[in-house]
Amino acid sequence: MALISPTPSPSSLALSLSRTAGFRATDCPPFLRSNVQRDWNWRGNGKKSRHGFPSMASQSLNFETIPPCSSNAFLEVAKLAREKLKEEVSLRVKDEDISIAKALLYVAIEDEAILAFNGDEDACSFTEERSNQSTVHLDEVCIGGKSMSGWLSEFDVLTKEVEAELVQREIGCHVVQVIEAVNTVLFESRHFLRFPVLVDSRFSYLHHVLSSNCGTAIMLSVVYMEICQRLGVSIVGSPLGEDFLIWPHTQTPEELFKVSSGHSLLAVINGRCVEDPRSRASDLNSQSLQGLYVATNRDIIGIALANLIRLHWKRASKGNHGLMLISPLRSVNSKDPLLRPVELTLAIMAAERMLLLQPDNWTLRRDYGLLLYYARRYGEAAQELSICMAFAPVEEVEVIEPFVQKLHLLRQIYSLDLEPRHLASS
Repeated sequence: MALISPTPSPSSLALSLSRTAGFRATDCPPFLRSNVQRDWNWRGNGKKSRHGFPSMASQSLNFETIPPCSSNAFLEVAKLAREKLKEEVSLRVKDEDISIAKALLYVAIEDEAILAFNGDEDACSFTEERSNQSTVHLDEVCIGGKSMSGWLSEFDVLTKEVEAELVQREIGCHVVQVIEAVNTVLFESRHFLRFPVLVDSRFSYLHHVLSSNCGTAIMLSVVYMEICQRLGVSIVGSPLGEDFLIWPHTQTPEELFKVSSGHSLLAVINGRCVEDPRSRASDLNSQSLQGLYVATNRDIIGIALANLIRLHWKRASKGNHGLMLISPLRSVNSKDPLLRPVELTLAIMAAERMLLLQPDNWTLRRDYGLLLYYARRYGEAAQELSICMAFAPVEEVEVIEPFVQKLHLLRQIYSLDLEPRHLASS
């Protein structure tokens, strides 16, 4: 769900939230596994280089005020990041006051801390520069070599580059010129590229997107919107099938469809998506555009989190061909699958954050409960699925209720330190 440069890239220029049918789980480098080595890395230009690349947490997380190898420090940082996210997306906060960039950076900090806690190779590479300070301050935690304020300032740097491009062209600040200048900086000067969600976990974390110039569609969309916001151009967006369109908020949407340099302004922002006859966006006009649902800041954060759930679940279940998240509800003779625990933890965390945004979403709560089941947290799974049944349709309740009863039995057996496999496979 992001804009794409009108210039060619290794992937489709259309904005797509979930178009990854051509990618298999085996195409995804398992860099989040602490015991897996990788001998390739994506450069900013999208090419591969043959050299080792440390895991996400090991290369980028740095606590400047905490003793080395402090597991409690990792957990404290994760807790602080979650609390900050709760504050940012709280229902008491107006949607327009929510910072999408801050929220996504809190997500990155929490995930990095949990990865470090789970024992990535360089998790002990932390330094204590101020030994007299025992508490953790989130604004001093660095990911990817920068603090949170440092990453936010990257948007200011990009904005200044766009302003310099406008001055160089000696043109005014009409919205068309601003959009063209943003495209020039992002996709011609900086060579930002879009990759599908399942290619690499890094492309779904904002700080990695800013450092590598590679990201998923939704993350590139966030970058675009943050820059335009600083330039005084309000950008809105809407999910449209598998695409996510963004455009300047305007009272005269018909201007978006006027041809400029052979393309409408909507096409300039969204790449070839609106000109591809296979895309639903190609049928848009000024009137139908007005009828689209405009995504809120919470919606955009939710889409990014949904991508993380999908990504980490795919990687967690990589060794179980055909395993679906809802398989335990539908299969009579299911067996306990062998899942990657760290990836499963990251999927659970993404679901927890998404529930902050959509607490009444029964489908999301069901999926969260099933993730807890796969993690063998049977009591919590039973609780979440019981809450889910209060919101779910009757036909879904009929499927979930027997499974909840099974979870209660599994919890009792686990509390006695017995092996529950005979029940899990019954």
